[in-house]
Amino acid sequence: MALNQDFVGKTYPPSAPYEVGREKLREFAMAIGDGNPAYHDVAAAQALGHRDLVAPPTFAFTIAMRAMAAVTFDPDLGLDYTRVVHGEQRFAYTRPLLAGDTVVVTTSIESIRVAAGNDILTTRDEITTVDGEHVVTTWSVIVARGTAEESA
Repeated sequence: MALNQDFVGKTYPPSAPYEVGREKLREFAMAIGDGNPAYHDVAAAQALGHRDLVAPPTFAFTIAMRAMAAVTFDPDLGLDYTRVVHGEQRFAYTRPLLAGDTVVVTTSIESIRVAAGNDILTTRDEITTVDGEHVVTTWSVIVARGTAEESA
């Protein structure tokens, strides 16, 4: 089933608050093999002018993905998640994400298109502190393989 084009431009309510934890940042940095001291050692991060540990740039995706569940599992959108592969990810930072930040994510559907029989969905996630300070915008592209062909 093809995705519902009426969803382009739809914005979902903000996610529940997420508190960025030091150990989550350290674990993520270890998982991606990044030994940057600012991701592991508070004193090193503070020496660079940050109040606490800095999140590796792609850590924001772990937060955005939680909020994207509202989109991917919205039954009215028509996405068959069993056919989804991750296509692309982009980030635009206003400032680094830091341990101790409490953030919310507002997700919007930026585009839906068809290419080679696949539905391609682009979402935009605005990650802000609970006080409204913008931290990062992420864009995610997911591909639902073969779903557009079945609708034809």
